[in-house]
Amino acid sequence: MSASVWLDNLQGFKQIDLLAKKRIPFLFVISFDAQKIFAKPLKSLDKEIYYKLGDWRNYPAEKLARNVSFCASPIDFAYYKKTLEQIQEEIRKGNTYLLNLTFKTPIETDLTLREIFACAKAKFKLYFKDEFTCFSPEPFIEIKDNTIATYPMKGTIDADLPDAASTILNDKKEMAEHVMIVDLMRNDLGMIGSDVKVEKFRYIEKIQAGNKALLQVSSKITAKLPPNWQDNLGMLLSKILPAGSISGTPKKSTVDIIHRTENYGRGFYTGVFGIYDNAAVRSSVMIRFIEKENNKLFYKSGGGITIDSEAFREYQELISKIYLPI
Repeated sequence: MSASVWLDNLQGFKQIDLLAKKRIPFLFVISFDAQKIFAKPLKSLDKEIYYKLGDWRNYPAEKLARNVSFCASPIDFAYYKKTLEQIQEEIRKGNTYLLNLTFKTPIETDLTLREIFACAKAKFKLYFKDEFTCFSPEPFIEIKDNTIATYPMKGTIDADLPDAASTILNDKKEMAEHVMIVDLMRNDLGMIGSDVKVEKFRYIEKIQAGNKALLQVSSKITAKLPPNWQDNLGMLLSKILPAGSISGTPKKSTVDIIHRTENYGRGFYTGVFGIYDNAAVRSSVMIRFIEKENNKLFYKSGGGITIDSEAFREYQELISKIYLPI
């Protein structure tokens, strides 16, 4: 990636503070470790950067008018199982309780990143300069009228399975995982706001994953921000990143384990992107993520690991999230 595009941690959050303080609408893109940050006014945005956050978008709707090829080569199960067992040993030692374990998968397709972005049916999408694209179902934070809301997403099941909704909602492992993330996000919002509330707990949304329908379990948590939040937006973001749903708890030690255990650098995968529009903020966690490296494509995916996780089931979840959104 072009080094000149990205700001470092300190410069990046200062730039976000400055633009928001001046009430200039802008796009921000933040890597998982927040060491690379992009923040640029919408009016001077590069032509090869496209975004969608609900009905906020900067590109015309397009349709793909041809058949496509796609294949993926995920890591083998034995390697995955060995890594998962390392995570569970960290859990036994008390170093983490929940960790989002991810891997990158080489993929092949005749679609370009731009075409993948164009055909994706997702609420949140980003295409960045033929370097990466994401088509995410997961919001990060929204800010409106001095209220911040976050929507942690934990729990996925094939919608076509018998009694899928009741199965996922009554699964003890999934419940424990979701409760831990909700508690983490409550704590995160409590660091920057007041009157923290869980407004909706474990509700189900249906999303389309290529030709497969999935049910995802989410919750909604809100807090009140001080009236001057627009003067300190970068600082507020820095305090609650990385997103709890794609890191784990406790956050600091869990992120340290992620850096030691995963066999690659996440980069912008599981980072966040968003728009400040002069009065409000919308943002998304960058999952369902495809990146170009040395002219080859890699899909990054994963899931939450607890002491009760079963290796093959978690491996299947990792693979189920590798798809083209067409």
